[in-house]
Amino acid sequence: GLGHTGGTLDKLESIPGFNVNPSQDIVNKTVREAGLAVIGQGSDLAPADGRIYAVRDITATVDSIPLIVASILSKKLAEGLDGLVLDIKTGNGAFMCERNRARDLAANLIEVSKMAGLPCRALITDMNEPLAHSAGNALEIAEAIAFLKGGYRQPRLEEVILSVGAEMLLLGGLVKNVKTARFMLNGVIEMGLAAEQFARMVSMQGGPGDLLDHPDKYLQSAPVIRPLAAPHGGCIEFMDTRAIGLCIVELGGGRQSAEIKIDHRVGLSEFRLVGETLNKGDPLLVIHAADETSWQAAAEVLLNAIVIGRKKDTLPAVYETFQ
Repeated sequence: GLGHTGGTLDKLESIPGFNVNPSQDIVNKTVREAGLAVIGQGSDLAPADGRIYAVRDITATVDSIPLIVASILSKKLAEGLDGLVLDIKTGNGAFMCERNRARDLAANLIEVSKMAGLPCRALITDMNEPLAHSAGNALEIAEAIAFLKGGYRQPRLEEVILSVGAEMLLLGGLVKNVKTARFMLNGVIEMGLAAEQFARMVSMQGGPGDLLDHPDKYLQSAPVIRPLAAPHGGCIEFMDTRAIGLCIVELGGGRQSAEIKIDHRVGLSEFRLVGETLNKGDPLLVIHAADETSWQAAAEVLLNAIVIGRKKDTLPAVYETFQ
């Protein structure tokens, strides 16, 4: 996992049978037939990266922008890409908390990519509140499936997806402008083509072939699922996104050490957004916990992490795009 954010592979391992470390033959076949594969970084892909990171870890240089650029692009360039679109988070839940640091990282990534002959664009997106309607391994997979099948689309999540996707289509020369790109992206979602490709990838990497038809059959639910009530009325002024993520780790949804087994069932859902108005007793969110004690501990953390006041400011999902 990745600390308070969790790892993509951990989320996909909520799906029974899904193999994040398939053979090279399966990877090649999956990419050819499904158009994508989501896999772990094997020892033969940018092998120096892990050793360099270990050195950074003991020399207090984990947050060094030049070394972050080297780590990210070593893997991307090793993949032999034709183009690269990066989503760089900023805010209290991001690695780059300050916007100017995120902009500096974006500019450096694009400059080095161009020097290597790789066309690149980068979006600065907000992480001052949870991006999606839910957070937690199985919960996020369920939300992704609902999104792809034409169900609920959390507006901020949708904006980031369409913005990143539009830049990919523009970079690939498939469209001339953002408006056309977003129209095409909405089309493949609404026609079910995106869901079809995701289902094919899941099946080819060992997951159930009918996952998208019956997600509840495969994605486990937590034993204790109950809303957390707002202690008083007002507007949501602030969310400590890092604390919210660490709360999920404490629930068992992330790792505090390598040997810990993740509980894919736990997490949070039905987040209210910054700027939303609510009354006393309205649900702030829903806690999915393994037991009552865990639910109570999470509730205490979350009531401190979410500030309800009078200010009704909202946050943009996407701040700017670099190219």
